[in-house]
Amino acid sequence: MTRVRFVSADGATVREVDAAPGERLLDVAQADGQPLEGTCEGQMACSTCHVIVDAADFAKLPPASEPEEDMLDLAAGATRHSRLACQIYLTELLDQLTVRIPPEARDMQRR
Repeated sequence: MTRVRFVSADGATVREVDAAPGERLLDVAQADGQPLEGTCEGQMACSTCHVIVDAADFAKLPPASEPEEDMLDLAAGATRHSRLACQIYLTELLDQLTVRIPPEARDMQRR
C-alpha cells in the first residue's frame, strides 16, 4: 500500500488515504474528492490534473515523459515539482507520496 497525502492549496487541510499498487494518482484523488478534474481522462490533452509533488517524493517517481512535460508547460502555477496526476501510477516501491493541490485547481464537474 501507498499512503497518499493530499495537501490543500492553502496548506490548511491535509487528507491521507491508502492506495493499492497499480492505482493511478488521478483516480485516487478523485475518489477522495480532491478538486482535480482530469478532463481528458488521462490522454494528456489537458492539465486539469496538475499536482505539485513534495520535493522529497519527486525523485522517487519515474521522470515525466516529453508529452507530459509539454502539457505541464500549459499548467497554471506549474513548478519544477509539478506532475500530471494521470501519469503517476503508484507502485509497491512507493510507500508514501505527498502532493499539493495547486491554487488554480478547479473541478468544473463538482457543484
